[in-house]
Amino acid sequence: MAMRAALRCLSANFSPRLPQLSPAAAQLSATRLLWRSGSPRTLSTTSALSSALKFTDKHEWVRVEGGIGTVGISNYAQEALGDVVYCGLPEVGQRLEQMEDFGALESVKAASELYSPLTGEVTEVNTDLTENPALVNKACYAEGWLIKMTIEKPEELDGLMDQAAYDKFIKSLED
Repeated sequence: MAMRAALRCLSANFSPRLPQLSPAAAQLSATRLLWRSGSPRTLSTTSALSSALKFTDKHEWVRVEGGIGTVGISNYAQEALGDVVYCGLPEVGQRLEQMEDFGALESVKAASELYSPLTGEVTEVNTDLTENPALVNKACYAEGWLIKMTIEKPEELDGLMDQAAYDKFIKSLED
């Protein structure tokens, strides 16, 4: 919704009589623009979404936007679990303490408890996981999120790991 309002404000500054490009010309212009940009291509194993995440040592992540934390499990955790077949999640309104268990994931290989990365109240549960728990495996940092929660103690974020620290933590587990 905020994006739509921003686009309306932006489009209000343009004349409605701008020339229209044919689809082929638009594609060619976009290709030329990208080609001329000169920006080097890089390969990264870290998604753009995961760069703003904070991680626990129990392999949960949290992304905070507008005072609400979206919580999920890390790629490392979903790979270790294997194909997720069931998600047991809390009720909306449940209050959680930091590192309190709030649910479980079951896979064909194992079951794993879920732990709250922060103190707060559950405001939303990913109901899509009821019908399709495999979303946790397919998109653990996007559509496979678990819960959304309020953030009662923002200072708790300081005790969580950023992506680089989490990567180092994972490497220490594998040694």
